Amino acid sequence: MIDRLIIVESPAKANTIKKFLGGKTKVVASMGHIRDLPKSKLGIDIEHNFEPQYINIRGKAPLINSLKKEAKNAKNVYLATDPDREGEAISWHLAYILGIDLDSDCRVTFNEITENAVKKAVQEPRKINMAVTDAQQARRVLDRIVGYKISPVLWKKVKKGLSAGRVQSVAVKLIVDRENEIENFIPEEYWNIDAILSKKSDKKSFAAKFYGKNNKKIELHSKEEVDEILKELEKATYVVKEIKKGEKKRTPAPPFTTSTMQQEASRKLGFALKKIMSVAQVLYEGVKIPEKGTVGLITYMRTDSTRISEVARNAAKEYIEKEYGKAYYENRYYKSKDAAQDAHEAIRPTYVDLTPDKIKDSLTTDQYKLYKLIYNRFIASQMSQAVYDTIQVKIDADDTYNFRASGQNLKFKGFMTLYVEGTDYEEKEENTKIPDIEEGEILNKEKLESKQSFTEPPARYTEASLVKALEEKGIGRPSTYSPTITTILLRRYVEKEQKQLVPTELGKVVNKLLIENFEDVINVEFTAKMETEFDEIAAGKIKWQDVIREFYGPFEVTVEKVEKELEHVKLEDEVSDVQCEKCGRMMVYKYGKYGKFLACPGYPECKNAKPIIETIDVPCPVCGGVVQVKKTKRKRKYYICENNKGENGGCPYISWNKPKVGEKFVPEENVGEKAKKTTKTKKSTKTKSKTKTKKKA
Repeated sequence: MIDRLIIVESPAKANTIKKFLGGKTKVVASMGHIRDLPKSKLGIDIEHNFEPQYINIRGKAPLINSLKKEAKNAKNVYLATDPDREGEAISWHLAYILGIDLDSDCRVTFNEITENAVKKAVQEPRKINMAVTDAQQARRVLDRIVGYKISPVLWKKVKKGLSAGRVQSVAVKLIVDRENEIENFIPEEYWNIDAILSKKSDKKSFAAKFYGKNNKKIELHSKEEVDEILKELEKATYVVKEIKKGEKKRTPAPPFTTSTMQQEASRKLGFALKKIMSVAQVLYEGVKIPEKGTVGLITYMRTDSTRISEVARNAAKEYIEKEYGKAYYENRYYKSKDAAQDAHEAIRPTYVDLTPDKIKDSLTTDQYKLYKLIYNRFIASQMSQAVYDTIQVKIDADDTYNFRASGQNLKFKGFMTLYVEGTDYEEKEENTKIPDIEEGEILNKEKLESKQSFTEPPARYTEASLVKALEEKGIGRPSTYSPTITTILLRRYVEKEQKQLVPTELGKVVNKLLIENFEDVINVEFTAKMETEFDEIAAGKIKWQDVIREFYGPFEVTVEKVEKELEHVKLEDEVSDVQCEKCGRMMVYKYGKYGKFLACPGYPECKNAKPIIETIDVPCPVCGGVVQVKKTKRKRKYYICENNKGENGGCPYISWNKPKVGEKFVPEENVGEKAKKTTKTKKSTKTKSKTKTKKKA
């Protein structure tokens, strides 16, 4: 018999902590959840206080039997699943399966997989926190009810296989709403005037921007008013009226939360959210380092706290002062947001002495990139501010028209020596080099420049900016951002185009049906309100069944009403301008597994169907033919001339990039090969399906 059996979620985590616990201790993995709601039915007893009807997950019987056997052979069983709500619920399910008393001290948690943290946790076990478990149950039950009650409406009215979800549908709504904003956006014309000025003595020039007239700001909206002002400015005398010199300080960003890590890794590394969390999981659970064995390199990667331990703070101080000098260190504390679950720390390296470059050879390229990002962000968060010298100049033309010029000079880099936070959209920083001028000085006008511009619509969401929006609106939690976005991409409600999230026609249709019929559920306010209530359940303030009961009554009435209203409503297919070549009817748009396609409305008499060929309004740069837009198997767009016959010759034009008028064609690598692979894959799939049909016959 062994003294201790410790159950974690993954084999990698088990391997990492085994080495810390000698003696008669065994560490095994549950491989994630072992019980869940059944897939074949709702699995919630509505009549009996919304009792979930959990079953053992199919295929896990051998693992469950093995865990039971190991538990019988141990004096003490400790449940060391992840330190969040999902992990608490997995421990509760394990306790049920293994017959562990819920009043016993069987739960062990640690925020980092280091020897000190693991040993301390095992010495201080606690009871399973049922309030936290109930918060997870509430989310699971609510999402199951919403998904299983609304999805059938989509099956009847749009197509089978679709799904609706409390959080995923709101994410789609945000993306569709943004697309509507873009489509309905009306650009407004505006103009800027720059005066290129210089000192009379040394001719060093700089640009000053037009501000207004008689110190009142003027916005310019037409060429006529610009030309009128330019005429008056042409012969004006330009005098320096005011100079303000100052200092600007820039503070480092806090260490990563799940959300900020996802945003930054998406921006800087180009990683998809799913990949970010997968790589972070490995870094947390452990990587093999020469002479050290398997080491957990970062703290737990699902958190919305920016707090760090004093031990980590002291390690950062020692490292910064040694590497950069005392002037570069500043002891910083960051306040977490009000809604943050502050159960564990921000995401940081577990060992500051394991610098990214020191262990680079032990990591994959992706692991190294993400670890370096986490490491540098953490160290920079404890460094001193960057300091700029700033100058702001007011210049008058003939004491009538006003110009402004500003500049800054970085005099102390501070944290920027190591790390600068990225942004979703390019920021233009005013940084004009202004020569040494004095108030009252008359400047030379070298030239005047005017530029016409138009206001631009809001940018489409990227994965990074959508995570930011979800977090700001209180939708979801650190553990839900990645699966939510992954799901809406898999369901083809949304597609990625050059990192931007664009709603598909299917996504728009589904969104329209949901918000027209379930606006009380598929909205930002309701989803955010539920997150607050889950937090209150976790804090032991309210009971989870009460939350579900309050929601279910009105929701059930809505579902019944919608089903009755839509029972005799047939969603009309959108008619195209393409005529069916077999029967002469005008073809309609339908939605299939791979998106929108054309089909004959005469089905089943006429079964004609064909793909929609998307084209652009720019002619082929090689032969002048029509350029078609196609996609590889991985959904990456490419552009190909209609006269390109592949291996059979024709026009050679094929490119990843959209052609521009007058642009010379330069052949690119891999485009043709990837397109060919896509075609072959589709052909082989068709062949396989035909073979299966013949065998059945």
